Amino acid sequence: MSRRKTERLLNLVICLLATHRPLSAEQIRQAVPGYDPDNDEAFQRMFERDKNELREIGIPIDVHKDPWDDDPGYRIVRESYELPEITLEHDEAAVIGLAAQVWQRASLAEAASGALLKLRAGGVRADLSPSPLELRVDTRDPAFPPLWEAVRDRRAVTFGYRRAAGESVLTRTVEPWGVVSRRGRWYVVGHDRDRGASRVFRLGRIVGTVTPIGRPGSVIVPEGVDLRAMVGFQEMGVERTALVRVRRGTCLGLRRAAQELRPGPDGWDEAELTFSDPEWLAGWIASLGSDAVVVGPPDAREAVIRRLKGALQ
Repeated sequence: MSRRKTERLLNLVICLLATHRPLSAEQIRQAVPGYDPDNDEAFQRMFERDKNELREIGIPIDVHKDPWDDDPGYRIVRESYELPEITLEHDEAAVIGLAAQVWQRASLAEAASGALLKLRAGGVRADLSPSPLELRVDTRDPAFPPLWEAVRDRRAVTFGYRRAAGESVLTRTVEPWGVVSRRGRWYVVGHDRDRGASRVFRLGRIVGTVTPIGRPGSVIVPEGVDLRAMVGFQEMGVERTALVRVRRGTCLGLRRAAQELRPGPDGWDEAELTFSDPEWLAGWIASLGSDAVVVGPPDAREAVIRRLKGALQ
């Protein structure tokens, strides 16, 4: 929308709110800057468009027909335009304040702080009392902001996705329904156009740029879909056993988690660990540095090598 049109619409709203009696189209034409004072037909077309646009965004313009006048009058009744008083219970205000604290350092920090500021300006107390606990949501995945915007705008996206087994990257076209956090990881849930079915994608495996496609509003979220249940089901993979070589005298946490631990050659022990997600196992083993080496299975070993190469780069 151009600046000139925005100013004209704003002036029209102010004019119709300020008047105590309905104004005719001609009176509005003279009072609101931006309308053509000479061309009647151009003014009528522009005025009709402006009324329709204001009504589409929820601004109620009342039309009054006086039997003594030929032309109708227009005004905005203040009571039908203004928002009602905002009242929140103590627990509701606490939830809002908590949500703002959670997103304080994440990509939604600006929106959360702005919402909290508006509530305070309206007289709503949404602060939490000081607490030794500090809540944070970690959204360092680069794919989070564009996916969140795509969910908000109901718009499809395309992105590169690295499979759990191996280093191959496939292009996926997805209609996102929501972004969900579970056990410290972020997932996007939606309809995979390439497979023709609903799928769950982990943000940590998205490679490159998330590109929106299609028109906003084109994605329809199915009624009653349980995003968290879908993510939970996705995480329930088949458990397997990994063989890990562990340097003696190190990795106490890994040793405690091992299903079996036996002495190995050359100052190393061999540990058997159960896992279902190679990427999760790779993140743990890579954090132990040179004190732990995955022997197998191959996809878990490749996932660790990929992590270490990424850290080196």
